[in-house]
Amino acid sequence: MSRLALTRYSRCYLSRLLNPVTSPLFYSSAATNRDDGSQTGPPPIRVGLTESAGRAVFATRRISAGDLIHTAKPVVACPSLVSFDSVCYLCLKKLMGSEKVQDRGVSYCSQECQENAKGFYDVETRADWSSFVDYCRTHNFKYPLMVKRLCCMIISGDLPADCLDILQPAALSSAMISKIEDGYGLLWNAFRKANFKDEDVAFLTKQWYTAILARIRINAFRIDLVGGSCGEDLLSLAAASVECEGAVGHAVYMLPSFYNHDCDPNAHIMWLQNADARLTTLRDVEEGEELRICYIDASMGYEARQTILSQGFGFLCNCLRCKSGD
Repeated sequence: MSRLALTRYSRCYLSRLLNPVTSPLFYSSAATNRDDGSQTGPPPIRVGLTESAGRAVFATRRISAGDLIHTAKPVVACPSLVSFDSVCYLCLKKLMGSEKVQDRGVSYCSQECQENAKGFYDVETRADWSSFVDYCRTHNFKYPLMVKRLCCMIISGDLPADCLDILQPAALSSAMISKIEDGYGLLWNAFRKANFKDEDVAFLTKQWYTAILARIRINAFRIDLVGGSCGEDLLSLAAASVECEGAVGHAVYMLPSFYNHDCDPNAHIMWLQNADARLTTLRDVEEGEELRICYIDASMGYEARQTILSQGFGFLCNCLRCKSGD
């Protein structure tokens, strides 16, 4: 398999506004490789601005091929409707028999995940979500489910209502906005019927809901777990992620969202056991070089790549590979 065929992801085309280094929402770590493969210290990167693509991630030292750049925990993650009963309700780890910890109709991989989810899940269980979930299932919508979880996290105090404001929103058509408004009504009614206080849901306006969905639409990563351990061969894991048949869910991150796109990327994002992301290099990267990932299936031809990037992410790719017409 070509190295170009090893990356397939949804990812964000991001904000040019705030400095992400100071934000507590990045939940990222990593840097110097130890002999046992673990990481310590700050990641060997900085976030800066480019003239053509806004924010970008640059190497602060030489990074060898296959090195772990950094890890990142999601700001918000949500299982897909298809995998709802087979993955952890919090971290999206696949559940194996006796590993399940049951709690009011959902399952977790550990008591730790159950405890960490308690705040937003206590909020979630107060409302009847059947109409909202049916709406998502009928229209094959995945991102409104992430908004529902985010709302519950905000009400519980786990996150502020503006936690995703730093992300660039997608441009939405009038038809898409109309469908979004239908979902907003169902979400709002669920909270209203559950008798939440006005101050608890004051943030949940139609404008807020539309803006959050517009951000999630182009900033959510599809989570395909490849299993394995940190010691496995990088290319084998990357190939496994491409061949994975279905997503276990979707998640939004901060620092990984500042990686720009390239059809011949020098970096790669993958998920081993759960929604914790790992950013690694695909080849040697020099100090000062921009680190880029591929948002789509890089094995596609030029025209197909440009169409998907234009329609899905709102830009035409001008990387060296595309300039050559490959």
